[in-house]
Amino acid sequence: MALSRRRSDRRIDYWPGFVDALSTLLLAIMFLLSVFVLAQFLLSREITGKDEVLNRLNSQINELTQLLALEKSNTQDAQDSLANLQASLSAAEAEKSRLEQLLSQGAGAGAAADARIGTLTGELDEQRQMSQRALSQVELLNQQISALRKQIGALEDALGAAEAKDRESNTKIADLGRRLNVALAQRVQELNRYRSDFFGRLREILSDRENIRIVGDRFVFQSEVLFPVGSEVINEAGRVEMKKLAGAIIELQNEIPPEINWVLRVDGHTDDRPLSGTGRYRDNWELSSARATSVVKFLIENGVPANRLLAAGFGEYQPLDTAGTDEARSRNRRIELKLTER
Repeated sequence: MALSRRRSDRRIDYWPGFVDALSTLLLAIMFLLSVFVLAQFLLSREITGKDEVLNRLNSQINELTQLLALEKSNTQDAQDSLANLQASLSAAEAEKSRLEQLLSQGAGAGAAADARIGTLTGELDEQRQMSQRALSQVELLNQQISALRKQIGALEDALGAAEAKDRESNTKIADLGRRLNVALAQRVQELNRYRSDFFGRLREILSDRENIRIVGDRFVFQSEVLFPVGSEVINEAGRVEMKKLAGAIIELQNEIPPEINWVLRVDGHTDDRPLSGTGRYRDNWELSSARATSVVKFLIENGVPANRLLAAGFGEYQPLDTAGTDEARSRNRRIELKLTER
């Protein structure tokens, strides 16, 4: 009878390995998706900042362009005034020549001509001064236009540098995400390998107990193996099994590299029957937590480092079998061990 039971257990060993690999693959995919979402979030923030800088630069360029157009208009007006002044100057010089000819023709008109010539000479000097001021204004406008062109050139250079930096940042973010994905995948693979080794050792050490089995990525002890009914105190048979477990954990700790931040999580589960009001615990939450804590404390007493252990109580809310039979309730009363990364 015992021999057929061992053979039945060995046939079950293949399926948990497949489930372990499938769950590990799903965890890795979910983790990579989380990293991708984080990288997308960081990239979005970086691009948003660059867009604001580009918008400010474009706004400055538009303002300078409008100012340049206004200065060009003022320059054109000054040039038109200068042309008018030059035309007036030419007309005055022609009038002066005409009067000089009249003066030479008749001495009687000399006094009037002299007065007219004086007037025209004063007007001519005034026109020359106005022309000189217009030329100075044109020169000043040309200098301002040149300075504006230099500013526009500097802004265009700054815009090009910002775009280049933006492209470089995007490339760095993509490379960082790729390297992070590779590193995380390696960590997951390493932890999975040590988890498989750990479960293999537990199977060898505890294979003679039919109430101890593997479910997915967890090693499961039925509560009856470790505790009396309604109690968190580990019985004598359970202490023997827990000492074997402590030895396997200590051996595993010596093999896992220190950079892998692993932890063995101990989960307590109960069935859905309510506790009696006269017991020590008010509900199944408290009982499941107390049992998980008892296992953790016993492992610590037998040499397992406390920073590698975690206790959690789930009450009756994570059943393996939802049927309302006694057999289903027996399966749901359990202690689960899971090797995971903190």
